[in-house]
Amino acid sequence: QVQLVESGGGLVRPGGSLRLSCAASGSISSGNTMGWYRQAPGKPRELVARMSSGGTTNYAGFVKGRFTISRDNLRNTVFLQMNSLKPEDTAVYYCNYWVIQASYWGQGTQVTVSS
Repeated sequence: QVQLVESGGGLVRPGGSLRLSCAASGSISSGNTMGWYRQAPGKPRELVARMSSGGTTNYAGFVKGRFTISRDNLRNTVFLQMNSLKPEDTAVYYCNYWVIQASYWGQGTQVTVSS
């Protein structure tokens, strides 16, 4: 089992920035991918960005150039730096930990972009 604890969400004005963090604990495997997904009301959950333990990254097209994912493998923590936030970025952001055998989700953190 893997437990994920997210932090860093909140209310921010358009054009502002937030940094999300997610710490994983438990049965951590060396070859894993950690990432962020989001779900807005009435919409399906969608990938925002993910990063393998080897450093390979994938970004959704709508965040390229604005969001940056990074991770600290020693602390099993993944970060999402979000800049130039837009109202349409408003959603619950979920941390995900994936290995070939299983996938785990955090409880979600609300990000609201509003003036």
